[in-house]
Amino acid sequence: MNAPSSDWIDVSVPLRTGMVHWPDNPPVRIERMQDMERGDSANVSMLSLGSHTGTHMDAPLHFVRTGLGLDEMPLSAVIGLARVVEIQDPESIKEQELVAHDIHRDERILFKTRNSTRCWQTDEFLEDFIYISQEAARYLVACGIQTVGVDYLSVGGFKRDGPETHHALLESGVWIIEGLNLAGLAPGPYDLICLPLRVERSDGAPARAILRRRAVEEAKEGMP
Repeated sequence: MNAPSSDWIDVSVPLRTGMVHWPDNPPVRIERMQDMERGDSANVSMLSLGSHTGTHMDAPLHFVRTGLGLDEMPLSAVIGLARVVEIQDPESIKEQELVAHDIHRDERILFKTRNSTRCWQTDEFLEDFIYISQEAARYLVACGIQTVGVDYLSVGGFKRDGPETHHALLESGVWIIEGLNLAGLAPGPYDLICLPLRVERSDGAPARAILRRRAVEEAKEGMP
């Protein structure tokens, strides 16, 4: 397969030892087990990390006991037209702000907040990141979206609306991308490719997410 052309933008965060992670999740450790600099014939690394590290996706199984694993996700959920929506609220994504964005059925919505320029600048976990309120999550479900993406480690908040927001989305079949970095991107339509690792019956898995800007006229033609 050819490498993506230069107009593709990588919006996933690099994995590295010591990077920020959810407080009760495993820390990230990447260690060179075989090293050509030490005389080995090849370089081979060991990766140790939680399934919800960095840029990743949540499966329904993450919060729903009988839910689908990430390996059962339809690829159409993460390949196709997406829309970056910029959020101004400094606390959370709320229904009142979403109404003005005219969200349609089957859209893939990626939320850009101040998280992108603030939270990824440190390896310290920031508890006051901007999240999707449970009311906003229910509104998105009512709109009929198929995929939602956020620019920090969780769609729900650390101190509130954590499980509630996850349940509202995952129980309704909305696929979740977490840990995007949308700094520098203008709001609007993009082509999206986001492919998580194919781990059998996974509750979540790291993913590589890339975007390519779409002309507004092209996007209207591809709207659901």
